[in-house]
Amino acid sequence: MSHTTQYFAEVMQIAEQVDYDMVTKIAEGLAMLRDQGGRLFLLGVGGSAANCSHAVNDFRKLCRIEAYSPVDNVSELTARTNDEGWNTVFAEWLKTSRANNQDALFVMSVGGGDAERQVSVNLIHAIDEGKKRGLKLYGVVGRQGGYTQKMGDAVVVIPTVNPNHVTPHTEAFQAVVWHCLVSHPKLQMLGTKWETVGASG
Repeated sequence: MSHTTQYFAEVMQIAEQVDYDMVTKIAEGLAMLRDQGGRLFLLGVGGSAANCSHAVNDFRKLCRIEAYSPVDNVSELTARTNDEGWNTVFAEWLKTSRANNQDALFVMSVGGGDAERQVSVNLIHAIDEGKKRGLKLYGVVGRQGGYTQKMGDAVVVIPTVNPNHVTPHTEAFQAVVWHCLVSHPKLQMLGTKWETVGASG
């Protein structure tokens, strides 16, 4: 079997095994967040950070959810990293944002944070800060037992079907999950361009 054939076979396996009820639970939580006027703060590093930026656009434009991500301001992110340290950049950003119990965190991460191994400690500090302030925690992660899953109110864990492809599948399915959310009838308020211009486009 070629790599390409195997990879897409794995994609199909994952799509069949995703916890659809958990995705629905996140959709319901985000609908409640919007109804109560709360904000959504999306956190991630690496490829997941790029996914956060894209998702912020979709949640704001299609769902009219007030959404933000600290990774969208490279000046603040690098200043905090340089002056205060990488581990606290997200927690300090939440403090400045005056995050409160009307708001929620949405973490996109492969591992979800692991204090023992010192991986994505910045996410751990941000989750702790968010919980202290009463925020709900949602997420899409790629490993069982990470800090996001342990502390989360609703977290989708992307099934591992090949331990050699955990990262690419997780980051790809983060996009699948959030696109499911922003097109969910409980959340979507504005149509996407190509669906609204009709088949003649």
